[in-house]
Amino acid sequence: MEKRLSSALRNSSPQEFLSSATKLNLKTSKQTLKSLIHSIPSSSPLSSSLPSSLHTFISKSILSFRNPPETGNETESETPTNSPPSKRLRRSARRNKDEEPNFNFNQNLEKLQVLTHVAFLCVSHPKNVFSPCDLLPAVQLLHDNLIVFESASSSLLLKISNLCEFYWKENLQGKEMLISQFLPFLVAQSLTLKKKVDVHRVYVLREAFTLFDFEDESIEDLKLLLIRSVIAPIYLKTEDGRKFLGFIFGLSRQLMKEALAMIKSQIAFGKKSILEAYGEVLFRAWKGIDGDLKYEFEDGFLQGLIEGAIYANSGVFAASVRRVLGGFVSQRITDGVEKLLFRLAEPLIFRSLQVANSNVRLNALHLLLDFFPLEDPDSMKEVKDALLNKQFFLLEKLIMDDSPDVRVVAVEGCCRVLHLFWEIIPSSTITNMLTKIFDDMSHDICNEVRLSTLNGIIYLFGNPQSREILKVLLPRLGHLVLDNALSTRVALMDLLLLIRDIRSFQFNKVVGLDVLLSTLANDHSQVAQKITRLLIPSYFPAKVSIEEACNRCVTLIKRSPMAGARFCEFAMLEGASPKSLMELVKVLIRLVLSHKKLHAEQIEGLLIAAASLCNNLVTEPCYKNALKEFLAGGKVKRLFAAASIGHAQPSVLNICSTVSPDDVAGLVEECMNVVTNCSGLPNNVEMQAVVRSAHKLLLSCGGFDDMFDSLTRLLQKAAYLCRVKFAIEIPKQRVSSRKRKKYKSVKISAKRKNVGGENSTSFEDYYSIAVGIACQIKDLVASQDSREAILGSQALESSFLALKVISEVSIEHCISCEYMDTTPVLAYSGLALHMSLQNISISPNDNGSKKSEGTDSSSILEASSICRQELSRFLTYASIFENEECLLMMWSNSAYFKSPSHQTVLDQTVDNLLNCTDKLCGEVNSRETQADASVSNNDGFLSTKERGMSNKVKMLTAVLMNIVDSIAMGLVSHIHGRCLNFTSAYLKHIIFALEQQSSEKLQFKEDELNDIFLCLKSSFSYAAKLLNLILSDTSETSPPPTEAFELVNDMLDLITSIELHLGSGFAAGLVAAAKSWLPDLILALGSLCMLKQTQVESTYITALDCIKVRYPSWPIILAKSELYEIREVNPEEVDDITSEPDEFRVFKKFMEMIVLLLKGKSNILDAVGVIFLTGSVVGLERKDFGVLLGLIHFVCVKLVGEEDRDWNELDMMLASLPDIYPRIEREIEEQSDENARQKLCSARVLLEPVWFYHSHETGRNAWMGSSCHCKDPHFQNMLVVMTKLNDKGQESSYLVENVAKETLFFSGCWLYACSSFPDRSQLQNLEDDERSKLQVATFSELQMRHFPVDGNRPVRLANFLIVTLASLSIKH
Repeated sequence: MEKRLSSALRNSSPQEFLSSATKLNLKTSKQTLKSLIHSIPSSSPLSSSLPSSLHTFISKSILSFRNPPETGNETESETPTNSPPSKRLRRSARRNKDEEPNFNFNQNLEKLQVLTHVAFLCVSHPKNVFSPCDLLPAVQLLHDNLIVFESASSSLLLKISNLCEFYWKENLQGKEMLISQFLPFLVAQSLTLKKKVDVHRVYVLREAFTLFDFEDESIEDLKLLLIRSVIAPIYLKTEDGRKFLGFIFGLSRQLMKEALAMIKSQIAFGKKSILEAYGEVLFRAWKGIDGDLKYEFEDGFLQGLIEGAIYANSGVFAASVRRVLGGFVSQRITDGVEKLLFRLAEPLIFRSLQVANSNVRLNALHLLLDFFPLEDPDSMKEVKDALLNKQFFLLEKLIMDDSPDVRVVAVEGCCRVLHLFWEIIPSSTITNMLTKIFDDMSHDICNEVRLSTLNGIIYLFGNPQSREILKVLLPRLGHLVLDNALSTRVALMDLLLLIRDIRSFQFNKVVGLDVLLSTLANDHSQVAQKITRLLIPSYFPAKVSIEEACNRCVTLIKRSPMAGARFCEFAMLEGASPKSLMELVKVLIRLVLSHKKLHAEQIEGLLIAAASLCNNLVTEPCYKNALKEFLAGGKVKRLFAAASIGHAQPSVLNICSTVSPDDVAGLVEECMNVVTNCSGLPNNVEMQAVVRSAHKLLLSCGGFDDMFDSLTRLLQKAAYLCRVKFAIEIPKQRVSSRKRKKYKSVKISAKRKNVGGENSTSFEDYYSIAVGIACQIKDLVASQDSREAILGSQALESSFLALKVISEVSIEHCISCEYMDTTPVLAYSGLALHMSLQNISISPNDNGSKKSEGTDSSSILEASSICRQELSRFLTYASIFENEECLLMMWSNSAYFKSPSHQTVLDQTVDNLLNCTDKLCGEVNSRETQADASVSNNDGFLSTKERGMSNKVKMLTAVLMNIVDSIAMGLVSHIHGRCLNFTSAYLKHIIFALEQQSSEKLQFKEDELNDIFLCLKSSFSYAAKLLNLILSDTSETSPPPTEAFELVNDMLDLITSIELHLGSGFAAGLVAAAKSWLPDLILALGSLCMLKQTQVESTYITALDCIKVRYPSWPIILAKSELYEIREVNPEEVDDITSEPDEFRVFKKFMEMIVLLLKGKSNILDAVGVIFLTGSVVGLERKDFGVLLGLIHFVCVKLVGEEDRDWNELDMMLASLPDIYPRIEREIEEQSDENARQKLCSARVLLEPVWFYHSHETGRNAWMGSSCHCKDPHFQNMLVVMTKLNDKGQESSYLVENVAKETLFFSGCWLYACSSFPDRSQLQNLEDDERSKLQVATFSELQMRHFPVDGNRPVRLANFLIVTLASLSIKH
């Protein structure tokens, strides 16, 4: 084939050459074609004939590509119709025939690729043999068909684009003809492939875009591609891309507007890098345009950016705009930029810095600091100086701004300005600024301002010229070492570290050494570590000998033991060598054992320091072995004997548990004594540290099981005494025996040997020890290693059951015995939680012993009898309802089939705790007092009521917290209703106790009152958390329980009760805790009316019934608050209020928060609004018209307000109007008391617009008035029965007719019957004659209530009967 190509060239036959070339494979023949074509001399006839032939071949190939031949059609058309059918082809022949079109298509593509490559070789001939004008027709033909090849072959497109690009790079004649298809393709390819090389190609060809007429409609596709490139990350991330984007702004006015609009839309969401890229693009665009385009760009877009940066509502958005403007700020040395920024910003900034809106001042300040110094480069020096002084004046003024956010930025901004322009700022201005910063801002009330002061000064140190004056001013910052904000103290340490390395500064002149050591001993680890870094060159330097370094460290420990100990804790982290620290440990331990005259505090510091160093060194085995060898020979026991106070003993124990020396046996007995002599442990922090260290040592040396066995025996002894003392039945319990390990015997101190005698203090001492053991167990289960040891112990069951007994006694007798503590309850529930997580089961019976294998026959008979009764009851329903699936579901969900054997340990624990709290909250006060007196007289402990109330609140709070946490973890889910009832009972009891405390004038100590309030605050939060957990599990098929509604009412009652009896300060604290749970409280308040698959009228009746069962007190308080507001506007309406108007101001603000949160949420507002309206109905029934008026005023004026004054989206609230408005009208007619009539008339005036609007405009009131009684669930059941009977056939038509008549009559009477008989079960017990009398009276009453007759709206009873009959939908 190569010979044929060479022969064609020698014969000057371009057709033969091209025909042979198109049959080649391009991949293998590229080099051959290149060598042949580039060898053609300029004198060859091919230089003129080959381009024309190439054009011909390309034209034919494109035509064949666009119009492929339809194989088979021609043959089929030429075949005569009367000829016999042709022979069926073989399968292989048919497959080849089907593949023939694809083969022709690929062959054409291959030809076009070869021809395109030939064209490129011709135009790129090194000797320019071929004229570009001669080749242009062929190249243009390929270019014009780019869109045709778009879906065919990417390689062909790439070759054509390279060919067109070559024309532009070499500036060949006719290049303008090759852009209409090529440039859009190139831009689209760069956006699709997202390659930098494609972006570079677009940028190189940027001048070609100027040839387009962007006002023409045909250019729309290219414009869209260019707009897409404005937001394409590949263009924004590459320099060529940003240059190209800046270039396209000058192509067209409309294109610039669209590109600017696209950039403006991206500012609010762009990342920092993208926004900075936009800034550079805009700057390049500004440089590249002129004339009207520049004017529109500056005074339109840039001016809008500056205004947006100042007047933005969000600080984040303002910062994003400033980041875009940073593209101009960073180029302000460019000619014209400084003047541009001054012209656009000066009129706005100075005015905005002095407005009342602090956000505008803050944004303007940020912009001023970015533009500083803001000046006109063309103005005179005097004008520039005046303008600069004005800026300094405003900065000094903003340092003292009322807004903390403005002060923060002003302080840091002033320090930045001083750092950058120190040389040109007048000395008086510098002095004024620094004086205000050091004297005023360092004492600012806002933490962020004080922090910004230190950060600004650290930044100012970067200018060496500022250090002389700072050296004088820095001691004024020494007080910040005791600042209450951790971030401020950390920043001060950074400042001290900075000046430590400056030769002329001494950090101890800023903060005294004694203050530093005190801070090192007591402050946060972040501060302590930085102080260690500050002091380590002085007290443990690396440049001196190890002996000298150790002596310096010992000197530090002797001077301040706790500071020296913290210094050793962080020494290794700050670069001290392990070898030096190993020697320091030996020095410290030898010093303790040397019996030199050391104070106890110094010994404590030495031992704590040694423990910290050992903890750091044991990570490397060589140092651990060296420490183990060093501590041999009885040194450990001598160290423990030398330790006498504070954290000295825990430090020795920590050393032993960390290093694990061989002779640790002597300390095990001491550890056993420590953990068993634990009376008063919960309130003794130092003892807790010793006990934790003992636990750690016993766990490391294998004595943990013996320790836990000893603790369990003490718990069992305390549980036994609890049963004896409080006359609890002693169960039979299986005690497991096993082979004891070492350290079986435990040395008991003399004090503990006396415990258990017959004296009056024996039980309290044993109970105190049990509390200490419970505290240890609670602490042990919190750590993974000790928790695994406890859960794997054989004494686990015995300790758990003993804790169960002690917890029961602690809860039930917390009032009678002052020393009862919550720790056993917390340990009991915590242990149960972890046992359930590990699937450890204990199945005690009611008495606490193991569950027996057999089953009592009497219980079987009893259960069988109950099941027979249940089955009979379900079969009775089956005679009416024929849905077997429903019956089976009801039967399987029956409580009689829930076996307690499937309960986890946590389930049983929660159930037991709730039983105990039921006993605690359910006792009658007189009986409780007698029981308390009997217990107190026998043992000699008299419990005051204040202390008893405190104990009770703490105990109930502990139970509530554990139960709610268990529910939150998903471990307890079947007792939601019982938990809600318990929480409600708890809150009711607290409310009752507060009322009793107020009436009896009990005197609480301040600390006791604070403890009670903290418990109440925690209880409120956990009650809200319980509501959140329960409401999260609700859906349309599983609506929230009614207990949730009762609980939220009790929570609101608690707020009002605390404000009434404890004061507004405590109430404000409780409301602060409630803020984060406010949405859950609102949802619970409307839970009766949300997610109910019933009609709105039935929902209202349900809510009314629940409110009537127990009417809370908070609606009355709310109504009184509303009456105050009514009286302020119109004193004649309300004149019988006697209490103070600010009595419940906290609760009033709380309700305002609820109203604010409900705005715009019509569905939830509707459900909550019904509750307020039902409260007003109760007030109406009780003749308390003040409550009626107050609640209706709250609903109409505040809750609904002007947003939906016609209640168009409040269906449930509208459903209540037919029950409220007519009764108000009747009460107005019946009332003789003028004050009561005035309140009723005021309530009617509030409801009248809504009532008449829906009566005359929508007609909804009439429909609801006639049908609300038919939506009652009891009446609906009657309709179901009638429908069932009607389906039986014509033989029962007489029965259906009579039932229909009775139902029709009774439906009209039912609503009044419900209001007359609070207990609906009473209606079923009426005799026939009584029922008939009731129906007649009720029917008359119903007619008066729902269809009042007046001159304007005559309504007849017949209309009521027709509407009711229509609503029944019964065929006679």
